Order: sequence, then structure tokens, then C-alpha cells
Amino acid sequence: VMSKRKLRQLVEEGKVSGWDDPRMPTLCGLRRRGYTPRAIRNFSERNGVSKASSTVEFAFLEHCLREDLNETAQRVMAVLRPVKLTITNYPEGQSESFQVENNPNRPKDGTREVPFSRELYIEAEDFLETPVPKYKRLFPGGPECRLKGAYLIKCVGCVKDADGRVTEVLCEYDPDSRGGDPADGRKVKGATIHWVDAATAVDAEIRLYDNLFSDADPDAGEKNFLDCLNPASLEILTGAKVERSLEHVQAPGSFQFMRQGYFCVDNRDSAPGRLVFNRSVSLKDSFKF
Repeated sequence: VMSKRKLRQLVEEGKVSGWDDPRMPTLCGLRRRGYTPRAIRNFSERNGVSKASSTVEFAFLEHCLREDLNETAQRVMAVLRPVKLTITNYPEGQSESFQVENNPNRPKDGTREVPFSRELYIEAEDFLETPVPKYKRLFPGGPECRLKGAYLIKCVGCVKDADGRVTEVLCEYDPDSRGGDPADGRKVKGATIHWVDAATAVDAEIRLYDNLFSDADPDAGEKNFLDCLNPASLEILTGAKVERSLEHVQAPGSFQFMRQGYFCVDNRDSAPGRLVFNRSVSLKDSFKF
């Protein structure tokens, strides 16, 4: 939907937060969602100019952004739906740091120090008390997994609240696997998972944007485009945990949250002491040439 009249209707009826809502097909909306000038130029140049009416898949615009950010965005760790992980055999009160590369595609971007201690945050989905088939992440008695850039760990149990919800994952680590590689060279069958140090983690609000419309062509024929609005086009996550290096970032900073997607600092609502990140695009590329 590109008609200004219809876009104005979305704004005036409160279907979106404004002309710069990250779901809107406006330049200010694209900017707020983290689209870069280079990605938009590439999209335009690769489509070319034609006198014939045509429709271009929105996935191609996402593809152009993904290409650009894959090359330029710094990789960081952020836990969107956190659960605490405690390494039971790690010394209490001890902490250390690891050097993590900022962007494997650009060695010139260097590395940064990431703190590590006995208590961490991991994604809730990276633990299952009763695993499903082919699940290679953490579960009691399961295979060793790598903490990205840190150590090998093995799940030994969990702690649940009165309602039966998991509040803490218990693991043991191999102290001879610093950097993620075991000293004896054994093969690690579990997955590599990202994490954030609990002692230094920074709280953030994460806004997961999806397509504004659930219909690929909401403006066609006799359709009422308002009937095609996607009720799941925005999910807001509060209480997410991001690594300390992001504490003072400002718009228009863009990052790849490892295993999650590409995110940018919201240029309207983010402020010192209140970090807000918008998902620009997922990691998965569905566009096919």
C-alpha cells in the first residue's frame, strides 16, 4: 500500500504510531527501522527503470538491507527472552573477560572485551527440561554446548518456581575449554549458544516488527486494505538483556544480535537509561533470485 490517502488513514486511525512507524513504507519509517541509504540505493538500482507497471517483492528490499548489514554491522550478544544460567562449579565471586571479534567480515573492526562470571543469561528457548527429537541445546544429561567464545558447558538440572516454570538453568563448565575448544580435542555435539553476563547486563526493550499486512497484495481488487492488517506485526519485549558494550549506544547504530537478526537503536524513543532496539530484518533470507 503506497497511496498517501490510505497511509494517512492508517496514521489518523491509530493503526500505526505515525508516519515514521517502522512498518510504514515511508523514508522516515525505513530510517527508523534501520534501513541504510546504501541498501535503498542498491534496491533501486537493481530494479532498474521501466514504463510498465510492476510489483517488486518486499523480501527483495529486505535482502538488500541484509546484504549491507552483514558486511557492516557489529556482532553483539543480546538475550531477548532471558533465563538465568548458573555455572555451579565456577568459583563464586570470580570474573574474567573474553576477546570477541566485532565483525568476522571486517577484521579491521577489531575486538572487544566481554565480561564473564558464574551467573549468565541465556535464551529461554535454549533450554528444555524434556527435549524434543534432534534438540541439540541444553537439557539435563544432554551433550556439551559451547558458550560463544567462552567455555564448554553441560546441563545438570534446573530450578523451577511454584508454578513449575523454569527460573534457573544449572550447568557445569570445563575449565580447560577456554575459548570454546576442549583441550583434549573431543568433538562437541551440542550447539553454540549466545549469552550475557548477569552482573553487567543492561536492560533493553526490543520491538520485533513484521509486515504490516498479512496479505501479499492488500490493495488489489475489491479488498479493503484495513481488513488485511497483520495483528502480529509488532511484538514488544521488555526485560531483554544486552551486553555492557551497548549501554551508551545511540541512533542510528545498527547491530547484528547473534542468532537473532539485525537491530537498530530507535531514533525516537531510545534515551540514556532506556535502550530501545527495533528489529530491522531477520537473519534468514527468504528471497530467491
